[in-house]
Amino acid sequence: MSSPPRAPGSVVLCFMLSALGAAGFAASYVLGLSNEALGACIGGAFAFLALGLARWSSVISAAEPQYVEERSVGPTPQPEYDAFRQALTEQPVPRSWVLWGSLGTAVAAIGGAALFPLRSLLPAMGTDPDAVLSRTPWKAGLRLVTEAGLPIRATDLDLGGVLTAFPEGLEPREHVDTTTLLIRLDPSVLDLPDGRRDWVVDGVVAYSKLCTHAGCPVGLYADTARQLLCPCHHSIFDVATGATPVAGPAPHPLPQLPLGTDSSGYLVARGDFSGPVGPGWGNH
Repeated sequence: MSSPPRAPGSVVLCFMLSALGAAGFAASYVLGLSNEALGACIGGAFAFLALGLARWSSVISAAEPQYVEERSVGPTPQPEYDAFRQALTEQPVPRSWVLWGSLGTAVAAIGGAALFPLRSLLPAMGTDPDAVLSRTPWKAGLRLVTEAGLPIRATDLDLGGVLTAFPEGLEPREHVDTTTLLIRLDPSVLDLPDGRRDWVVDGVVAYSKLCTHAGCPVGLYADTARQLLCPCHHSIFDVATGATPVAGPAPHPLPQLPLGTDSSGYLVARGDFSGPVGPGWGNH
């Protein structure tokens, strides 16, 4: 019997490129690269794996030449049937250790790469989903600035005035969850929840601008009623009582940001929001 055909180099190359793509996916995930990079790497890994298997299947052939002969109608004689079974069950697939090793490397690399996203679910890795959703970049001492990057004093707002603020030094488009709405009220009308009465500076209160229903920007303020309106689904929040929802589908108040001032009199955060920002989720 002739020796099995040798593994074509193109098959091994495809499997190695598949493993390289899987390794690239893992590296992209660790480095925090874009979704496009992640998709290209894992897509390439599966594509080269499929191409290698297709190329491998094309070289599978019978180990012996095949012949066609006339035969009479009727049961196949037992000797011929036994010979047919033996020929059919002989392994024509190349058994090169290089080929099988490269296939094993590709499959193991893809399997290993698939485990990397699971590390985000481990609190020990510092990427616990609950913790990520509960925090924003706001922290004690961080100045509030306008979209142009200018620091803000409480006196910059007239009574009934509204201003959108952001953390100093951070790009607003990259940290949408930090978008904050400043509103100046008469301090005598404020009836904030317990523990938040000193979160106000000269009547200026700060709330997350993201609606707790679907995350739309809450930017319409009615000074007479002291209410914020979400234009998407018409949720209404009472500013004087801690931005509690009084109408519409929003299930929770807008989280409040504790305010203070620095040595120059500019508004600063005294910590993070009072709760998770944006649409309602499991831990509200």
